[in-house]
This record gives sequence, C-alpha cells and structure tokens, in this order.
Amino acid sequence: MPEYGYFLAAEEHDPAALIEQARMAEQAGFQALWISDHYHPWNDAQGQSAFVWSVIGALSQAVSLPVETAVTCPTVRIHPAVLAQAAATSAVLTGGRFRLGVGTGEALNEHILGDRWPPARVRLEMLEEAVEVMRRLFTGEEVSHHGTHYTVENARLYTVPDEPVPIDISAFGPKALSLASRVGDGFITMTPDPEMVGRFREGGGGTKPVSGGTKVCYGTDREACVRTVHRLWYNELLPGEMGQVLPSPRHFEQLHELVTEDMVREKVVCGDDADQHVSTLRAFADAGFDRIYVNQIGPDQRGFFDFYRTKVLPQLTG
Repeated sequence: MPEYGYFLAAEEHDPAALIEQARMAEQAGFQALWISDHYHPWNDAQGQSAFVWSVIGALSQAVSLPVETAVTCPTVRIHPAVLAQAAATSAVLTGGRFRLGVGTGEALNEHILGDRWPPARVRLEMLEEAVEVMRRLFTGEEVSHHGTHYTVENARLYTVPDEPVPIDISAFGPKALSLASRVGDGFITMTPDPEMVGRFREGGGGTKPVSGGTKVCYGTDREACVRTVHRLWYNELLPGEMGQVLPSPRHFEQLHELVTEDMVREKVVCGDDADQHVSTLRAFADAGFDRIYVNQIGPDQRGFFDFYRTKVLPQLTG
C-alpha cells in the first residue's frame, strides 16, 4: 500500500503557517511531508518563498514525519557542495528521515545571480555531476573534484547522518527519466503515468521508490475553489516549457489569461466531493506509485485536514 503525504507549498504560506500545516498533517494521518524549494513564488498572488533549509530545521523539531524537498535544484543558484551540507544537516536533525529531491530547476529561481540559464541538455549534465559531488561528500570523506561544471577542493562534511542522504530525481521527459533510472535513489513526477513508472523500473530503477504529487482545493463552494485555484496556481496549467524558462513572477502573470476557469474545472479537483479526491490520489496508486503527496490550495487548511482525516484517507488506507 502506498504512503500518503502532505505537500507543503512554501510559495503560498509563510514559515509559521507551514509548520502548523505539518502538525495538522501529522494529526490527520498523513505519513510524510514534501516541501517546495524556490527563491521566488510563481506569481505575486502566492506571495511567499522562504528559505527551505530553515523551515526544514523547524519541521524536524515540530513533527516526526519524514521530509523531502520537492524539488531542489542543485546546479546554479547554490553549489552542490553547499547543498550537500544543508541536506546532511537536515538528515541529522530529522534522525535520518530526510530525502533530497532534485531536478533541473527553473530560470525563475536559478538565474538570480546573473548566471546564464543553460539549455535542458546541459542542465541534465550539471544535475548528474552535482549528484556525484553530493554523494561523495555524504561519505564524510575529504573530496576534491574538478569536473566539467563544478570544482570542489579539500571539502569535507563533518556533520553527516549514519546513512547517506537518498537522492530522488524529478523527471518529466525521457532524458530526465533515463537519468533518474540510472543514478537516482528514487523517481519523482507529477502525473500518474504507469508507462513512466514502468520505464523507470526497467531502466535501472528496480524497486526504488516512485513518488508523485498533486494539488487540490477543498471547500464547500466548488466555484469559489475554482476561482481560488485560478487566482493562485494557474501556472500549473501553462503549456510547454514556459515553467522552466520564464525568468520572473511578472512573466508568469502576463500569461494568466491563457488559463481559463474552465481549464481549472477540468484539470483540478475542487470542492468537497470525497470520491473525486479519492479517485485522484488512487490514480497514482494504480499507476504503481509508492508515495503520493497532496497539497491544499488556498486558506482553508483546517477544513482540508479535517476532510481528509475523516472522508479521504480512511478510504485510501483502510
């Protein structure tokens, strides 16, 4: 049976709210936490974007649930040697209950220091090299590395967990999926696609965990939920590679009109029909996912957790 977790949206809520949501998630019966790692929100309406590593430190003291970043880009804005230290410390604080989810990132967050935003092929090369660097550092041994994209000299992590931090790789296309299969400790994606799960397992992933996530908007007024999603998370429905290449929240805001409320009604579970919520998460289970995460869009967090505790999770885990 899959594990069901809650996805903390650091773009939409401040750190104190995220900690409170984590507590409510644990009380409601969720088994794990994802947390996003951004420098910017996708748009100004979302309104937040705290430094994820500080929040993870607080989570380690507030709840006992496992935590994973979904996902961190370890290639441009922060050097992989620095992220290795952050991840190792997080694993120590959580008693080994931390996983590092990584991906190739978005220009929205990674170009802020003036670095060139490379094409997808180069970003995949950088991600593979970054994973290699971090894994070597997780051993606690001194590392010197002179690679194509990164240089590390005489670096050693002194605070490391008993076991190396698992690194799960996010993938949406075939080349990233091949990388996840070859070098990942797990695979992350956001659509319940059994074909991608099969290709991951056959390509070298074997029995390693496959994790997926989705967003919903619980509320007793379905149309109000639709409007909330359309206002806050229309970016989820933008086509193509725009999510990877647009450089600032205002550029996403310029594309708001491309997403209609009808698109939200079709693509996002809105309202309080428990069967719809159950069906959406069960699609991931049926596709072979091991860990399934859900995020509540909007302010009614308490209502969501009560709803999932009483109406949704018992159908999924009973």
